[in-house]
Amino acid sequence: MEVVKTIGRRKSAIARVYVSEGTGKITVNKRDYKEYFTTQNMQYLVEQPLRLLDKLTDYDIKVNLVGGGVFGQAEALRLGISRALVEINPDDKKQLKDQGFMVRDPREVERKKPGQKKARKKFQFSKR
Repeated sequence: MEVVKTIGRRKSAIARVYVSEGTGKITVNKRDYKEYFTTQNMQYLVEQPLRLLDKLTDYDIKVNLVGGGVFGQAEALRLGISRALVEINPDDKKQLKDQGFMVRDPREVERKKPGQKKARKKFQFSKR
């Protein structure tokens, strides 16, 4: 099997994922993913698609993560891994889609407008 390349995005985080056959090693920005994502919750988030298909030890995954916060990066990586697994075996798509791993969360930060404090919040109005 050759290297499968996919992209996962969430907010302003972008994960470029490279999946090849291997022993289950996940490397994020040249560091182990457990070192990069320190909390158990985020490590679980990254492993979710692999656990669902019982393929935690089947593939080596190399990831370049850019932008966003740590949680957004973890969700972007989950989407990237899911897309790669579908590219490897299209039969897995239904399982991953049912769990919601194949959907890109489209929510982005709304821009700040001029003459306002934030995107929607206005300056306090003073009558006198």
